Amino acid sequence: MSVWKLVKLNFGRSPAHFGEVGIGIEETSDRVRSDALFSAWVSIYARLFGKNAVEELLQIFPSRERSQLIPPFRISSTFIYREDKERTIYYLPRPLKFPINYPDEDLEFFKTYKKLNYLPLEVWQRWYQGEGFRDSDAQELIAETKGKSYGHLRQAGTFDYKKAFAIEQFPKIAVDRITRTTNLYHTGFVQFQWEQNGHGLKSISGLYFLLQLSPEGEKLADKLQAALHLLGEEGIGGERSSGAGRFQVEWLELPETWHKVVNFAAETHHTLMSLFWESPLPDGFLDNASYEIQERGGWIAENQLRRQMVRMFSEGSVFRSAPQGKLVDVTPQGFNKHRIYRSGISLSLPIKVKL
Repeated sequence: MSVWKLVKLNFGRSPAHFGEVGIGIEETSDRVRSDALFSAWVSIYARLFGKNAVEELLQIFPSRERSQLIPPFRISSTFIYREDKERTIYYLPRPLKFPINYPDEDLEFFKTYKKLNYLPLEVWQRWYQGEGFRDSDAQELIAETKGKSYGHLRQAGTFDYKKAFAIEQFPKIAVDRITRTTNLYHTGFVQFQWEQNGHGLKSISGLYFLLQLSPEGEKLADKLQAALHLLGEEGIGGERSSGAGRFQVEWLELPETWHKVVNFAAETHHTLMSLFWESPLPDGFLDNASYEIQERGGWIAENQLRRQMVRMFSEGSVFRSAPQGKLVDVTPQGFNKHRIYRSGISLSLPIKVKL
């Protein structure tokens, strides 16, 4: 029996730089994917509890050599949350299949529908675990296409995803250590909403992720929580030497609405809330699937070597059966200090879709 947690990362006034393969140093993503969160979390776990502890931890995750193991925990990628008056809006990736009752004639609103990469939990749950797509949804999407809608989709925050953050570019100067010459460049930062609250600050928006602990993982919960708090003090992402990426952790019991989401029993498919890697895939796994692929790479911390590139299924991908995932060894040739792993351990949610 697994235990679920909902973890919120509140960045307050601290900006963050979340680099992605292919978008360049001047750009930033608005969130952190599951493999990058896993790597940062495990690295800080090693600093806090030592090399032996982290090696013991990695040994109990499934990998190509130990495929039969059950992971002690699974994490989703991080996604946006936003406070709106007395409610919290959690945004989830839109599954890459249509919800039930989605109409065959969608030319009048398909472009607007396709732009909805993230859905508020209220809409996501109704479309993919409830009654599905309504005629009124179509009418409101048509209205949104022609201007601005005022229906229940807007009231749920469906079109307000980008209100949660702002992305700006700031000039930076690099100084060559040998020649002392300077080089001007720009770096993108994401700033989540915050407000003054007396003498303190209140985060109006930030990131959250889901955590699923196995019985073995529950024994590690205190250590994992301590490591995550330290990661918040150190910062996550790039430009940490400039103070970027620092956050405070809210380690929450799973709210009742989320309990219904993770325990939905009338599923026809499963949708990824994380990245996912496994090789070889089970026979027939991709039958009737809808998916996107994400290339994952990057540098080894404090080294001038790149990790081996690996291609993973991305969030929102839909499969008939629940994906499991493994750690993948991405140690580059010539690096012998220790093994480098990237997490392809998946976290998915049950859904029903239009067949």
